[in-house]
Amino acid sequence: MNLDFTQMTPYIPYMLEGIWVTLKFVAVALLIGALIGTILALFKISGPAPLRAFAVAYTSIFRGTPLILQLMLIYFAVPQLTGYDITPFLSAITAFGLNSAAYISEIIRAGIQAVDKGQVEAAQALGVPYRAMMKDIILPQAFKNILPALMNEVITLTKESALVSTIGYLDLMRRAQVVGASMYRQFEPLLFVGLIYWVLVMILTLIGRKIERRLKASDIR
Repeated sequence: MNLDFTQMTPYIPYMLEGIWVTLKFVAVALLIGALIGTILALFKISGPAPLRAFAVAYTSIFRGTPLILQLMLIYFAVPQLTGYDITPFLSAITAFGLNSAAYISEIIRAGIQAVDKGQVEAAQALGVPYRAMMKDIILPQAFKNILPALMNEVITLTKESALVSTIGYLDLMRRAQVVGASMYRQFEPLLFVGLIYWVLVMILTLIGRKIERRLKASDIR
């Protein structure tokens, strides 16, 4: 084996900057996915027939096609069809946000439907408006049910974020490729960012477990 990590030392700060770049894009994409996903979940559960059909079709399309295809379509098709020169960052958050919304909508739908129907019936009997019932009664309970699945979605999105390197966005993966091309050695920088991805996933996993334990402790109290 001919490994030499000393050549990579000058490039380490450049690659570490990719952590913030990656997390920023993942956070924005998750926010978009959570907002749209919540709306889609409500459409599926209690929306009128046209909105319910739209939500089901949306989920089917975005879950049934590869994420990298969606990313490429947005990055290359938008300039071709509209003349707007979309940036890699905007393409990334759009594709990942819309894709994540499809998965999050199913997670939230399952979580809401897992809440005891007696909670809904009691709220309706007390005359609680639908919006207030969902915001104050149903969604908080559903969140406890869906937290593990949501954390899995966050972890998956963090790992899949490496796909944005294909459109030139300077995330961790793209920076490793740039450094590898400069050094004429690909293995060392790829191994380095692989370690960073693993650390990020482990941190997210620990955060998810800590939140879950706190929620369980609040239930006991």
